[in-house]
Amino acid sequence: MAERKLTHEQQTYVVQSLACFDSPSVVAAALKKDYAVTLTPQAIEAYDPNKKAGARLAAKWKMLFEETRKTFLEDTASIAISHRAVRLRALQRMADKAETQGNMVLASSLLKQAAEEVGNAYTNKREVTGKDGGPIRTETRTWREVLRQEGEG
Repeated sequence: MAERKLTHEQQTYVVQSLACFDSPSVVAAALKKDYAVTLTPQAIEAYDPNKKAGARLAAKWKMLFEETRKTFLEDTASIAISHRAVRLRALQRMADKAETQGNMVLASSLLKQAAEEVGNAYTNKREVTGKDGGPIRTETRTWREVLRQEGEG
C-alpha cells in the first residue's frame, strides 16, 4: 500500500505514540496493523518536534506532544511494574517456579535480584553518612592554613 495523508485520528495517534517514547518503526508497524496505513519511520519522525524532521510541526501537534509526554512521565503510578511490591511478587512467583523445576541457578539469581530490589539497588537514591552512621564532618581551611600545616609537618 502506498503512503497517503493521515486522518486527524491517525495523526493524533502518531503524535501521542511518539510522545510516549515509541520508536518511529514501532509506530509505523502499529499504523499498518491498526489502520492499514503504511508510512516509513522517516515520515513518522515528522510528527516528533524533538527531531529535525519535526521542526516544522504545527503548533497544535507540538502542544499535544508536550502535554502527552508530561502526562506520561508523571503517570508512572498507573504502571504496575513501577511498584516495588508488584516486582517482588513477580520475582517470588518466578523463584518458586524455578525452584520447583529444579533450576537452582535461576532461583538463586532471582533471589539475588529480590534482595537488591529490597536494598534499593535499582534506585538512584543513595544515603551517605559519616563514621558510625553519623553526619559527615567537614572542615573549612584556607589555602594558607593548609600550606602552613604542611610546612610544619
